[in-house]
Amino acid sequence: MQNDGETAHPPYMLIWGVLAVLMFAKVGVSLIGMARWVSITLLVLISLLSAFLVALYYMHLRFEPRKLWILAAVPIPLIIILLALVSQDFG
Repeated sequence: MQNDGETAHPPYMLIWGVLAVLMFAKVGVSLIGMARWVSITLLVLISLLSAFLVALYYMHLRFEPRKLWILAAVPIPLIIILLALVSQDFG
């Protein structure tokens, strides 16, 4: 029986299954002959979704206060700036 103050256990096996499906999707995208920019875009989006699920459930951010979410989100704009600057070298 669960008390009001306790949180339910995260569905670890379900998240693991979703991550496995996403991994197979990445393999499938890499094997299908698509335009290079489409493949890269799909792979990045699938990887971002996988990272988001790992952060939410395995790093327990879903059950943490919002202040910790802000702390975890601070590097995201920095990563975007870095990627924008690096992509100028290849463009």
